Amino acid sequence: MSGSGITLSVLDLIPRQQNSSFEEALEQAANLAVQAEKWGYGRYWAAEHHDMSSLSCASPEVLLSHIGARTNTIRLGSGAVLLPHYSPLKVAENFRMLAALYPGRIDLGVGRAPGGSAHTSMALSGNFLDNVADMPNRVQALKALLNDSYTYEDVPVTAKPVPRISPELWLLGTNVKSAAMAAEFGTGYVFGQFMSDKNGAEVLRAYREAFQPSTLLEEPGSIIAIGVICAETEEEAAGLAETVERPGPERTERPDDSIENESPGRLLIGTPEQVRSKLLDLSEQAECNEFLIFTPINNYEDRLKSFRLLAESVLDEINE
Repeated sequence: MSGSGITLSVLDLIPRQQNSSFEEALEQAANLAVQAEKWGYGRYWAAEHHDMSSLSCASPEVLLSHIGARTNTIRLGSGAVLLPHYSPLKVAENFRMLAALYPGRIDLGVGRAPGGSAHTSMALSGNFLDNVADMPNRVQALKALLNDSYTYEDVPVTAKPVPRISPELWLLGTNVKSAAMAAEFGTGYVFGQFMSDKNGAEVLRAYREAFQPSTLLEEPGSIIAIGVICAETEEEAAGLAETVERPGPERTERPDDSIENESPGRLLIGTPEQVRSKLLDLSEQAECNEFLIFTPINNYEDRLKSFRLLAESVLDEINE
C-alpha cells in the first residue's frame, strides 16, 4: 500500500481514569472525538461494555448521538455493538436513526463478545452461548434490514427511519472465523490486532479471498485495530507503557523489534516517527491502509497527546 496513504481512526473504550466519575469519562470521550476531527482522524468508534467499573459506555448509540451534535465531519460508529445481546431490528433502527440525524457519517460495527461478566450477560440477554450460536442468523437479519429486504413470517418489516445514506456495516473479530463470516455476508471487516496474537496480514488475506460482494459492499473493506502509545521521546513512551493494563498476554512492538515474518505486537510503543514506520510496514504487509487506534494510556492528557502526536506524524506527512 506504499504511496497510497494511511487513514487513522479512533477506538475509544471510554475509560474512567484518575478517579474520574462516569460523567467526566463521557465528557473526555466527547472531547477526544472533537479533537480527533480537528486532527484529521477519519472515524471515532465507541466500544460497548456492561457493568464494568473502569469503563463508561454501555450504549454506544446514545453516546454517538451526543458526539454527533458536537462534531461535523468525522464518521461515528460502534466498536462494537454486541449483537448476540440484541434484536437485529432494534440495532438497525438505532443506527438508521443516527444515519438520519448525521447523514453519511454513521458506521455500524458489530461483534460477538459478551462485554461483561457471565451474570451480567445473562441479566442482559439470557443464555449468551445460545445467542452466540445464532450470530450468523443475526448478521444475516441485520444485513437484510439495512437493505430493506427483511421479512418476519413472510411479512415485510422495515427498520425506520429510512435514511438517505445507509450506515456502513462492519464485523469486528480477532481470527479467521470472524473474517470468514464478514466475507460470507459481504460486510467490512475490522481485525482486532490489539486483542489477538494472530497474524493480521493472513487473516485479512483470507477475508479478501473469500469475500462475496453484497448489496452493502461491492469490494472488501478492511481496518486493523491496534494499540499505540506515542510520546515525544522513546523513554517517555516506554514509561507510559509501564502503567498500562494490556488487553491480553503481554506482547509489544518496541522501536527496534522486527515485524517481518511474524504477527505484529498488540501495542506499538515509541516516538511518532517510530510508530509511523511500524504502521507503514504493517500497512504494506497486510494490504490495509486504515488503522483504528486504541491508546490505553492511564492519563487523559497524555492519551490525548499521543493521538495528536500520531496524527501530526502520520496524517500531515502521508495524507497530503
